[in-house]
Amino acid sequence: MTKIEQLAAWVQESQRIVFFGGAGISTESGIPDFRSAAGIYQMETASPYAPEEILSRPFFNRHPEVFYDFYKTKMIHSEARPNPAHLCLAKLEQAGKLTHIITQNIDGLHQMAGSRNVLELHGSIHRNYCMDCRQSHSLDEVMQSASIVPVCHNCRGVVKPDVVLYGENLDNQVLSESIQAIASADMLLIGGTSLTVQPAAHLVTYFNGDRTVLLSASPTAYDQHADLLITDPIGAVMEEVSRLLS
Repeated sequence: MTKIEQLAAWVQESQRIVFFGGAGISTESGIPDFRSAAGIYQMETASPYAPEEILSRPFFNRHPEVFYDFYKTKMIHSEARPNPAHLCLAKLEQAGKLTHIITQNIDGLHQMAGSRNVLELHGSIHRNYCMDCRQSHSLDEVMQSASIVPVCHNCRGVVKPDVVLYGENLDNQVLSESIQAIASADMLLIGGTSLTVQPAAHLVTYFNGDRTVLLSASPTAYDQHADLLITDPIGAVMEEVSRLLS
């Protein structure tokens, strides 16, 4: 039995699967990750600031125009579409096998694929709000604003993406729901994450179930804890799983 056949068999036997994912599941949809050689942190920018600094809350407060120039050109990929991994996870949810997706991504591709129970640890580019009156604004409004820094049509306040920047805390409700979902799972499927970003990576330690599957092309500190480790591209793996379960 191949590793992918083993994964498909375990999926068939499981009833409460939770998927914990990161940027690696979206790279196959054309969205760059952060830390790889081709990632966002290695990109040249027109400003003298490092990407990590630009993506911090203090920097956003001081230089919103520099932040938005970087954000709109490097972080938004409106053409991206779900790949076979996203689609397979949505299919597993619809089949009653998968209870939650817990993602560090902000791109909304899981929802675009049809998933409903998605816990977004780092927020979403598709939600934006006025920092003064809290009015909601769409991604289209942000991208099509007349000025580089979008302003509220209600009160003219600065609009901020509902994404977690460096220096900001994760949403306590999302964290609580994520912990509960992982603790209640009978199988934890981890994919596309280096498990280095805290506190998100610590969430996997709440898993008490029988089977941990790690889909990662690169080594992680959690490899030794995995009951099954698959290093093939996650899209191809999940596409084959979907085929085997059909």
